[in-house]
Amino acid sequence: MSECQKQYDLIGLGEALLRLAAPGKERISDCACFEKWVGGSELNVVAAAARLGLDTGFITKLPKNEIGELIRGKMRFYGVDDRLVVEDTHRNARLGIYYYENGASPRKPCVVYDRSNSSFAGIKLDDIPSNIDVKSIVFHTCGITLALGENVRHTVVELIKRFRTAGSLISFDVNYRANLTSEEDAREAIEEILPLIDFLFVSEESSRKMFRKTGDLRSIMKSYSEEYGVKVVSTTMRKILQNGRQSFGSVIYSRDNDAYYTEEPYDNIEIVDRIGSGDAYVAGVIAAYLKYRDFRKAVEFGDAMAVLKNTICGDQTGSDLGEVIRLIEERKTGGAQQEMNR
Repeated sequence: MSECQKQYDLIGLGEALLRLAAPGKERISDCACFEKWVGGSELNVVAAAARLGLDTGFITKLPKNEIGELIRGKMRFYGVDDRLVVEDTHRNARLGIYYYENGASPRKPCVVYDRSNSSFAGIKLDDIPSNIDVKSIVFHTCGITLALGENVRHTVVELIKRFRTAGSLISFDVNYRANLTSEEDAREAIEEILPLIDFLFVSEESSRKMFRKTGDLRSIMKSYSEEYGVKVVSTTMRKILQNGRQSFGSVIYSRDNDAYYTEEPYDNIEIVDRIGSGDAYVAGVIAAYLKYRDFRKAVEFGDAMAVLKNTICGDQTGSDLGEVIRLIEERKTGGAQQEMNR
């Protein structure tokens, strides 16, 4: 089936989560109430990609109750097809939760997971339509999902193989979480699927610590193509500045072009909520690649999406294609900019 005949540009697989965040800079142990957000790495990716104009769907398993409907409503709000959701009708069905504490320098942000025995943990291949693998140009998942137990890992690996066989591009974000698995177990699980990956998103820290790679960043990125055949490798670079601000940039390596693509980092970003900024970056890269088949555009869109997400509360970005293009064009023109869009 050709790309133009496929129903989706992008399908993601992963666990949707409820995020309960301590307000402002309060501590989880002290706060009197929590702010409620919908989260989950792959859901963040497909939601952001939908805002950029891609046709996206999301495979997950949700409890058939009001909490499950909360997630589905958020998916529909962002334009993500929720017909791939598997409903868990068991009386003990539950949605995974994570608690978040912002931190304040030098106190680091903190995440506490409560996701054992969630509905998603019981997802099986039989729950998923057998012909789903022929319906999408790109299939995306991440290392968090691989770490959610043997059952989920088997489902993920098998779906990657099926989508790959059907001709889909496979996108994978390493997304290592020490709260879920050890570096050794994560490396073993990811190395099994690396030969199947087309787009790999991996931090320099994970490359050096988990995969035990040495050398300069660009040679490390290229090594994934040399050792495993990965077509595209992307690494983001964040730097903490004074007053809680950050700079953000990235590098993309293309195996087919044997070339690196980057741009000047965005500097002095005001951080409102950094959760989901890496997912927004992934969405920007995938969307730009599918729209333009141009890695320079992919870097521009990825960086712009991540930067904008850092300025938005919650796990998903509300930025649409127009806002992203406007930021990229204003940056290129330089000089003074309008104070307000009006």
